[in-house]
Amino acid sequence: MRSILIKDTTREEREQIIRESLDCGGGCENCSSCWLGGGNPLDIYQDYIDGKREISEINQTYMEQYRQNRKIT
Repeated sequence: MRSILIKDTTREEREQIIRESLDCGGGCENCSSCWLGGGNPLDIYQDYIDGKREISEINQTYMEQYRQNRKIT
């Protein structure tokens, strides 16, 4: 398996990695049912595509925000 770290990929490769990873087969235009909360999932991972933050950092931030907004019963 090849590395997906920023240092080992080009911007174009990172965008393709995200597109392939998030492809549910339904397309993302005007999506409102994606587990990421709808909209364009590429927006969530734009920092990775731009080489600013690794996928793991983005996922951690997303999950922390998700848990803060979720009531546990």
